[in-house]
Formats: sequence, structure tokens, C-alpha cells
Amino acid sequence: MIIGLDVGGTHTDVVLLDAGGLQNRVKVRTDASDLFSTVLTGLNRITEKIDPQQITRTVLSTTLTTNAIVEKKLSPVGMIVTCGPGIHPDNYRTGDHFYIVGGGIDHSGREIQALNEDQVMDAAEKMRADGISHVGVVGKFSTRNPDHENKIVRLIESGFDKVFPGHRISGNFSFPRRIATTFLNASIYPIHKKFFTAIKKSLEEKGIRAPIYILKADGGTMDLDTSIDFPGQSILSGPAASVMGSVAFAEDPSETIVLDIGGTTTDMAVLINRVPVLVPNGIEISGFKTHIRALHTRSIGLGGDSAVRIRSGELTIGPDRIGPAMAYGGAAPTPTDALFVLEKVNDGNLESATRGIKAIADEMGVSAEAAARDIFDKTCRLILEKAGEMVEKINSKPVYTVREALEGHRINPDHLLVLGGPAPHFAKHFQKISDYKVKKVPQWDVANAIGAALSRTTCEVSLFVDTYRCRAMAPEENFSERVNPRISLAEVQEMAHELLLQKAMREGAAPGNFETDVLESLEFNMIRNFQLIGRNIRVKIQVRPGLRHDYHEITRMINNGPEKDN
Repeated sequence: MIIGLDVGGTHTDVVLLDAGGLQNRVKVRTDASDLFSTVLTGLNRITEKIDPQQITRTVLSTTLTTNAIVEKKLSPVGMIVTCGPGIHPDNYRTGDHFYIVGGGIDHSGREIQALNEDQVMDAAEKMRADGISHVGVVGKFSTRNPDHENKIVRLIESGFDKVFPGHRISGNFSFPRRIATTFLNASIYPIHKKFFTAIKKSLEEKGIRAPIYILKADGGTMDLDTSIDFPGQSILSGPAASVMGSVAFAEDPSETIVLDIGGTTTDMAVLINRVPVLVPNGIEISGFKTHIRALHTRSIGLGGDSAVRIRSGELTIGPDRIGPAMAYGGAAPTPTDALFVLEKVNDGNLESATRGIKAIADEMGVSAEAAARDIFDKTCRLILEKAGEMVEKINSKPVYTVREALEGHRINPDHLLVLGGPAPHFAKHFQKISDYKVKKVPQWDVANAIGAALSRTTCEVSLFVDTYRCRAMAPEENFSERVNPRISLAEVQEMAHELLLQKAMREGAAPGNFETDVLESLEFNMIRNFQLIGRNIRVKIQVRPGLRHDYHEITRMINNGPEKDN
């Protein structure tokens, strides 16, 4: 049996799956001030009367780290950065505890300036005096030679709880993005470790010792122990769950917009022939441009609990959420209250919902029913408008999917997949007001948790070979090996593939439960003093994000299983 859990802004959903499909489902209110208790409540309820030995896997999708960044609740961390040639790192300062030290590596991995160890130790002493416990270390071109970063770590690690070397966080070029990515990993590490350590302990106390995974931003999973060293991978796992919960139900071939309509937000994404569109260079969050690989998603402040108002004579919806719908005890009218007035929902207080909508109707000079129709219609049209803007933004740049780059391709979606609590009502109205072919995802109100449960482990490896130095390096993997200067590109690809398989198994992949793609395979000559001195070879390879190989039977059972239709 597999547990899938997704923390949403309004509800936390938990599902229990096996080969027979969906066996149990639980929804609990999300307490943003105490996510641990929320998750624990959900796990306790889903495992009632279940033999702990039957649980083989638990996958969590959480907004914890994303919220910490967006709400600027990051732990204070220090950064030690070396210069090297090019733009000065002071342009990428992350805060007060940002120290630039002497030392430089060039683009080929050669040391051009020795590391200034005195400056390193002075920076470490100042940070310790200021109570800093976690430090990121980034050197320019450390992805070509991590010696300086490794030396800094050795010099200071005994004085801090955790030191993050940038070359282990990302093997990609772009000095500014590696600084930001390393900084965010160090900043969210304390809250991430505390949360997941508590979850692991709680499950063990219940006798559940099966592997625990987190859902990453790219739609794949990573085992808990690995995530402690790479907490940044958990950023935006919530929107990724939306995508993975819909992949199995998209038509092929088709270009599909996925709309996950929650209480607080609507999360959007695009599938091309059931394959998610990817942000190739890394996400940008709260002004930080990172190397964190992610599915291309967009979240807008528009959902079932968005506050409805009249401003300057105009009907507005969101982007804020004051609380639940008035039908459920909230203080402000919402689109959900409009659904009550339209007699599409009946599991709350109709009188309270009507009172809220009538206040809006009076300002509009119409009946409560007419106001409710206008509120719901405008909510739907705004969501479609924002979805169109997302598509245009994707089309303004080269399109990438998790499998490949689609040169010159323009997305032209003709399908909508809708999930989230109010999905049936929105799907019907989307069909009425648009030209899309619209379908609601089976088990739409817990589809995110199902997507998390069925996602497979993903990872990638970047391997760099310098035949002049006879050296193959994958700094992220702490791998360095001498090679024959006549090594071929095919041999480098084979070496990268073996490293990838080893990494995937370490991070929890099941044997044979993954597919690989070569994302980059480059070879170019190195010329010095008008003479060929060697070759640079770079190969990037991935385990493709996707669903577990056994998902077909599970999703078939989910498709054929009973559904409630509001």
C-alpha cells in the first residue's frame, strides 16, 4: 500500500492506494501555523485499522518550504563566495552575512588565484559571533573544479551545524543562480529537517518503517534522507502534485491545460501529449533566480474561497482569501457561497451564504441569484484568462518538456483537465463559455495526493570531461576520475548513465522503474597558442519525471471506481 499526502492552502489530502485502486481518502483542514500537526492528523486518520507492515511507501507534497520563502521566514545563514574572473559577486549579495574571499578558478577549472584561507577563517569567526549556524559556500566555476569550495568546507565545517558547498547543490553553470540556490537550501534547511524528522519519527512510532519520499518541483520524488541535504528540491512540490495527479488522465495526443482549483489559489500547468512542460533553467521565487528544476506552473490568487467585493462599482474576486466561505463559517462572501445560492452545493449553511451574496447583490442592484451567477461566471472567465496568459508566456520562449526541447513549437491547447474540490462545477461552466474540450480528473478532490503517491524517483547527472587534464568530473556527485585522453563522447555518455543509475538507486528508485534521457551532449576542441590541446566534453542525463510503472492498473481502477459528483 502507498500513502500519498498533499498539503494545500485550505485542505490537506491523504490517500491510501494499492493495486486495487483508491482504498481510503482523508481530508483535514490545513493549519498554516502548525503544518506538522496537520500532516500528522492526516497520517493518523489514513492509517487507522491498517497493518503497518502493509505500507510500502509514503510520499509527501508540502508547501512548507515554499511558504517559508514567500513569507520571508527564512533562517539567517552565511555565505562565503570566491571571486574568480568576471562580474564581482557583490552584485549577488544575499544578505548581511555575505563574505567575499580571495581565490579564483577559471572556466577550464585551473586555479588562477590561491584561496585566501585567512579571509575564510575571519569570515567564519564573524559568522559564529553573530550566531550563524548554517553556511553556503560558492566559488565561481566550481562546477569545473570544486577544490576551493571543498577546502573552505574543511576549514570551517567544525564550527557550524551544516555547510552547503554550491557544487553539490547544482552542477550547472550560472554563478548568480548557484549563489541563490545554495543560499535558499541553507536558509530552509532547519525548518525542512525539523519537519521531516518529526514526520519520520511519528511514522516509526506507528510501526510504519517503509521509505518516506518528498515530491520535488520537477514532479519526481526523492527519499527523505537525501532531501535533508537538498531541501530546496521540495520548493513548489504542491503545484507539481497537481500536474502529476492529472498526467494519467490526459488524452494522447493533445495539448492540455491543467487547472487545480483550490480554496486559496488555482494552480496551472500545460501537458503536451501527457508530458509536462518544464522550466529548463530553474525556477524564480521571491526574486531568487535558481537552478531548482521544476515543472512550468503558475499559481494565481483565485479559488473557491477568494474574497468577493464591489470596488468602485465593479465586481472583484480575490486575490486574497479572508477565510472559508460564509457557508462554512467565514466572514466574507466567496465563489463557493455563490455555488450555494445557485443550489449546486448543499453541505453547508445556505442562509449564511445567501446573506453574503445578497450584500453583494444589493450593491449591484440585482437579485442574489443574478449576483451569484455573475460571481461564478467572472471567476471562471478570470481563470481562463490567466491560463491564456500562462500559455503566451511559455510561447514567448523556447518550449521545453521533461523529455526534450521543442524547437519552434507553439503551444495551442485544446483540452482542459480540471481538479480540486469544486472541479465538477467549474468544468461544466468552462465547457459552456470556451472552445476547450473539458474533463474533470477522476477523484478530482484528492487527485494531488494520488499524483504524489504515484510519482517515481527522479534525478540528473552532469558529467564534464577535460581530455587535456585527463579528468572526468561530476562535482554534484562528488565524483572525479582519471580518463584516457582519447575517450569518446559515447564512452562519456555511458559513464554518465552509470553514475545516474547509481544515484537513482541511492535516492530510492526501484530497479527498472525509470526511463533515462540525454538532455545535453556536447564536445568541442580546446585551442591554446593556435594548437589543439584537448577536448571538453559535457553530458547531462536524467531519470525522466513520470509515474510509476504500475500506475496503469491503479489509475484504471480509479477510473472505474465509484465517484461522488456534487
